[in-house]
Amino acid sequence: MKYLKVNTEEKADLELLQNAIHQLKGVSSVEIIDDENPESELKKAFAKTKEQLKKGDYETLVNDIFEIITKNNTKK
Repeated sequence: MKYLKVNTEEKADLELLQNAIHQLKGVSSVEIIDDENPESELKKAFAKTKEQLKKGDYETLVNDIFEIITKNNTKK
């Protein structure tokens, strides 16, 4: 999977931008991430983990954790 990072101005209409990008062919999902509020990202990560555990999707869960660990090590 590949990701596209878009930096916006403070006054940008993020919902409109999200809807426009979601209309593009090949886009499976669009997510707004607020770098100023890492707590919201942490909540999303825990919610995703909880859903993966409920579904028994342990392989994806382990892969996600491994990806997080390796990403953090490459930034150093």
